[in-house]
Amino acid sequence: MSKPHHPVTPAIRFLRAHKIEHTAMQYPYEEHGGTAHSAECLGIDEHQIVKTIVLINEHKKGLIVLMHGDRQISTRNLARQLGMKHVELAAPDQAPGAQSDGPEAGDLESRAVAH
Repeated sequence: MSKPHHPVTPAIRFLRAHKIEHTAMQYPYEEHGGTAHSAECLGIDEHQIVKTIVLINEHKKGLIVLMHGDRQISTRNLARQLGMKHVELAAPDQAPGAQSDGPEAGDLESRAVAH
């Protein structure tokens, strides 16, 4: 029996290189399906899904937030916790590496906030 085909992403390469046991799982894309759709397709609790949110601050520095799928972000509270005046969702063309005047990968803030 042949192995199922799935994309080999940088994350998959990292897991393989470090001999980290993992299971690649795929599900059909649904526009605006969000983490609820992902969780339903994978048969897991939405809290187990980790979503990535790309934001920018008042200086156009990029921020990456990783959070549980069933949680919501308060940009106002996040800005306050990070000592910033303002953070907002980045537009797709502002993502690191995008061909625009958005933040480059080296411009990303690196901080941790835990609840």
